[in-house]
Amino acid sequence: MKDLLSFLNRFARPYKWNILVSILFNLLTSLFTVFSFAFIMPILRILFGLDTADYKLMHFGDASVTDVLTNNFYYYTSGLIEDIGGSATLAVLAVALVVLTLVKTMTAYLSEVCTMPLRNGVVRDIRNAMYRKILSLPIGFFSGEKKGDIMARISGDVTEVEASVMASLFALVKYPIMILVCLGTMLVMSWKLTVFVLVLLPIAGWIMGAVGKKLKAQSLSLQNTWGTILSTVEESVGGLRVIKAFNAERHMEKVFGEETQTYYRQCNRLNYRQALAHPMSEFLGTIAVSAVLWFGGSLILAGDSSIDAGAFILFMVLFYSIINPAKELSKTSYSVQKGMASMQRIDKILHASNPIADPATPVALPTGDKSKGHIRMRDLSFSYDGERRVLDHIDLDIPAGHTVALVGQSGSGKSTLVDLIPRFWDVQEGTVEVDGHDVREYRVADLRSLMGNVNQEAILFNDTVFNNIAFGTEGATREQVEAAARIANAHEFIMAMPEGYDTTIGDRGNRLSGGQRQRLSIARAVLKNPQILILDEATSALDTESERLVQEALERLMRNRTTLVIAHRLSTITNADTICVMHEGRIVERGSHAELMELGGHYRRLVEMQQMA
Repeated sequence: MKDLLSFLNRFARPYKWNILVSILFNLLTSLFTVFSFAFIMPILRILFGLDTADYKLMHFGDASVTDVLTNNFYYYTSGLIEDIGGSATLAVLAVALVVLTLVKTMTAYLSEVCTMPLRNGVVRDIRNAMYRKILSLPIGFFSGEKKGDIMARISGDVTEVEASVMASLFALVKYPIMILVCLGTMLVMSWKLTVFVLVLLPIAGWIMGAVGKKLKAQSLSLQNTWGTILSTVEESVGGLRVIKAFNAERHMEKVFGEETQTYYRQCNRLNYRQALAHPMSEFLGTIAVSAVLWFGGSLILAGDSSIDAGAFILFMVLFYSIINPAKELSKTSYSVQKGMASMQRIDKILHASNPIADPATPVALPTGDKSKGHIRMRDLSFSYDGERRVLDHIDLDIPAGHTVALVGQSGSGKSTLVDLIPRFWDVQEGTVEVDGHDVREYRVADLRSLMGNVNQEAILFNDTVFNNIAFGTEGATREQVEAAARIANAHEFIMAMPEGYDTTIGDRGNRLSGGQRQRLSIARAVLKNPQILILDEATSALDTESERLVQEALERLMRNRTTLVIAHRLSTITNADTICVMHEGRIVERGSHAELMELGGHYRRLVEMQQMA
């Protein structure tokens, strides 16, 4: 219950008026339900001769309000029977019941209508909050998470919350009101019987709660397994070429079959326990009804003046009206436990800390164009795990407008070094400065607005060519996009496509060649017009012709910008102002191409190895 209240406080607060209006309509529904029973019972007693008292009209002040209303109701009913006869009175009774039922069903409908925006809105808000959080979290968060499991949380877990918690919310508003109204009426009729009922219900509720206690843990385990299954599917689809190339289909089938078998067993255990809710509530309800029949009957047989046989019948009708809502609440508690388990997995994302945060008093971006793009790294060290240093005491000064190339074997720290500039990670020791200020002094969005990236793998979206080039640049015009595409050597192949710039390029741009994808990525960077450009092995995966076109586009893009180039093909960086050779997290050599060749160290050996290859 505590978890549910916390959940509602977090997500249902914007919909408080929906809850309040729904409570009002549910209260009206409950009152009309009780009034229907209270209305029909005395009429039938008088009509069939069970009540032969002679009622006189009473006035307020002669007795309590309840006694006056009850007496006068009997008085007018008796008069109606005498005036129009028993059959006509039954007809009037039938019409009155139809009207009461119509009003009751309308209020019940309106109460549910009021909860629909709450139910659907909360689910929408959770999904939006998760997506915003995923976009805001640092890259480091996802290095320890499986993509499929994250997708399971934003799809399966949110769906489970919708199907269990939000679907049960109407019951959580409706049934307690019905129970309270009926109990209140029963208390007026016989406090002794009502106290007896109030002793029975908590005992039954405690038994049901004990049975359902393990549902949350079982549901959490089930959702974790589902996340593993989705991760396997995501990895299999992404690595299908490798699976087929190594004839590993049977192996992957075995892995997937073991995971689905685990999910099957967990589903069975969970469903067995959940299926126990209805028969157990039925059994406990029968025990409660039998106990009330015994106790109430004993009171009547003992001549207790607090209740008679007719009132006891109405009391039992009202008690039966409590049994069904109590059963539904017991089943609802099971569903809520499942939903709270899913919410626990969702909260792992929503409550994840983000160390890449804006400073309390950020520094404004420089306004002078000549000063933009100066990068300086002072005594920079970095480790992913806090133990092994990936970067070790790096010092590097890159004047605005200069091109610096980073070379070295895989794992030497090149990509990590450039990732620290836009704060994909934060340094542990030393500083990274842009235009004289530590990058942590800028707003993250302001800092990244200075930079453009072209990576080895062009990241494109299943959208049109125009939208991919204009991605991240608000208000880009067709003319600006086309101008950027011309600079990137992309305009000709775009115009040769069926719908030109309005052509959809498929998932990750799979309808394009590698060179075409890379040139669209370059066009996107051109349109952004960044002061700092980061090229991460942008031509390493291309054929000779594509590399030539991409290299021409990159040279145009690099003009008058501060550029960091991570180079695999060393022939592409001979014109760089400075080449830094990295080895085991350190810069071991730096200088121009000619200076490093003359030095005869690491760089020269790398060049000669590539020439021999």
